[in-house]
Parts: sequence; C-alpha cells; structure tokens
Amino acid sequence: MLQPGSFGFQAINEANVYYEFYPNTSSKKTIVLLHGFLSSTFTFRHLIPLLHQDYQVLTIDLPPFGKSEKSRRFVYSYKNMAQTVIKLVEFFKLKNITLIGHSMGGQIVLNILHLLPQFSNEAILLCSSAYLKRAARTLIFTSYLPFFPFFVKYWLERTGVKKNLQDSLFNHDLINEEMIQGYLEPFLSKEIFTALARMVRHREGDLPAEKLQQIQTPCLLIWGEQDRSVPLEIGKRLKNDLTNAELVVLKDTGHAIPEERPTEIYQYIHTFLQPVKAK
Repeated sequence: MLQPGSFGFQAINEANVYYEFYPNTSSKKTIVLLHGFLSSTFTFRHLIPLLHQDYQVLTIDLPPFGKSEKSRRFVYSYKNMAQTVIKLVEFFKLKNITLIGHSMGGQIVLNILHLLPQFSNEAILLCSSAYLKRAARTLIFTSYLPFFPFFVKYWLERTGVKKNLQDSLFNHDLINEEMIQGYLEPFLSKEIFTALARMVRHREGDLPAEKLQQIQTPCLLIWGEQDRSVPLEIGKRLKNDLTNAELVVLKDTGHAIPEERPTEIYQYIHTFLQPVKAK
C-alpha cells in the first residue's frame, strides 16, 4: 500500500510547480515521472504504487499542466521544462536518479539527458514523443493574437476528453467517469488556454537525430503496438538513434500505456534496473 507522501508546490523558473514525493527509506534510487502533453501526474496513478514498492518516487506536473501554475512568465520550451525538472530534483537533494517520461514527458527526459548527461543513471521512455518539428511560423505569429487562447479552447472542446482517450487507448472498456474527470479537471481553468498559446510559440522542435546519437545513457523504450499518437515506427527509429537503447513492444496496447499496462510496465522497469542496481 502506498504510504503518505509529501505534496506541494515549489517556485521554479517563474512558476509554482506541483509535485508529489513518495519516500522509501529502503531504497536509495529515486524514480522521476514526467507525464505527456495535456496530461498530468494523474496518468501515473496506477504505476506509482507499484514503483513505490522498490523505489522513491517523485512525480511532477510540468507547467502549465495538472496543478502547476499556468504562469504568464514561464517559458514553455522543452529546454526550460528540462531545466525546471533538474532544479526541482536538486532542491530535494536527490541522487541516483532514473527518469521515466511518457509521450511529451519522454522528450523532456531526452532534453535532460542532452543538457546534463550525468543527471540520470538510466531512463525509461514510454511511447516517447520524438522528431516533431517546431510549429509553423504562421501558427506562431497567430498565437500572439488576443483571440488565440479561445481558438485553443475551441479546438480542445471540439475533440473532447472522451474522444482523446478513445484515440489513446486500445481497450476502450477502461474508460470510466474517474478517468474522464481526471483528465478534464486541469482544463476547467481558463488560464490553461493562455499558457498553451504561449507554448505554441515557445516550444522548439524535438531533439534532432544528431543530438539523440550523442546520448549515452542506457534507455529502455516501451511502446504500444497500436499506438496511434506516436506510432511504433517512431520507437524503432528512436532505438536506432539512441546509442544504448532497447525496445519492448506491448501487443493490444495503445498510446496511454500507464493506463493500460501499469503492471507490465513496472515489471519491465524493475527488470531493467536490476543489473544497474547490482553493479
């Protein structure tokens, strides 16, 4: 059973960043969990209790998502998000770090490994975002217009939370009211849409192949075979570009693998970390 952790906010890089920290006095390793685009710590609610059996766990709501501040001063670039994670981990004085990132969170992990190679002993990428270009110039220019946040709100409402979950999950039977409300809640605040407009112009492109090839950190890639958001071909390409990576493919699984396969993911992660722990 998951023991009580510490939940709170820490001011970093012009935003109050929400975190949850679950200590484990029997482990010196800390797992740092980073969620994907339009998501939050909520996406790891099934995986956290499993990981906490063996490790300390720190999970972070990347601004502007989840409970973190939708700041007008924060720079919503991947580089700044990576630096924010680094500063929060340093604030807690945590050592022996393993980074785990889902979707966009995987791209933040890769940015951290590129910026500070010694930061993490190993990394796990769950259906990681990769090879996306920066937004088109016309969209970036449009994002400065006063009405643009309303356009973002309209675009998100048109698709809807349930439709996004159906696109992300292979097994639609898992979708229930708790899941829908959990993913909807952060978007009940109008400030999120202004922050997302800023993200459109701040977000640089994903790391190019030549930078990925410089990353030496051991990486485990776990992918859903039926991932429609970040197709398996991206995972295969990423495995080839990363110097020290292995790829695991989960059958009958979509993009939201922390929702669909938390137990299998935990088992693969634990096995992957065992040789590292034994050294």
